[in-house]
Amino acid sequence: GSDISPTFDQFADAITSSFINSELDPLHLPVLILETGRALIDEAGYLLGTVIANKRLSSGKRATIIDIGVNIMFTSFWYEHKVTPAQEFTHYTEDTVLYGPLCMNIDVIRENINLPLLNKGDNVVVHFVGAYNMTQWMQFITLRPKIVMIDINGNTHVIRDNETNESIVQYEKVPEHLKGFEL
Repeated sequence: GSDISPTFDQFADAITSSFINSELDPLHLPVLILETGRALIDEAGYLLGTVIANKRLSSGKRATIIDIGVNIMFTSFWYEHKVTPAQEFTHYTEDTVLYGPLCMNIDVIRENINLPLLNKGDNVVVHFVGAYNMTQWMQFITLRPKIVMIDINGNTHVIRDNETNESIVQYEKVPEHLKGFEL
């Protein structure tokens, strides 16, 4: 479905109009508790990726492979995230399948998206990934990227370093009796 959260006004309108049109006693309305995390934070996150390759499928449809897979974009299984080129582009567009780099049939970021021709090395922006994406990242096949915050003055701050092979194995322990084992 769409990756757009309802606005707070839309939430309020839907809820209050239901109460106003109900037979509830206005002096004894129920307590309403909302979990508004996505509405508050989703627009605070964007993901920057790079085009790895393009190919034409046997159906004739264009396929673009980017360096962001479902291990990083887990929410692409249920949201159709907005994806746009990060640089100037032609206004000619084409229906495209947007694949991640995992070489698995489930690694589909968008099954059908209208995009301009993107070349290897071009960057793309995935919009509104501030909620639930980073907490669901999986260390699977590729290393997880760094997270950069851009403050109100436009300054950048690394708030999470990218993974390295060393950072992945830093907590691994080899039992003493296996340290001398060689194949």
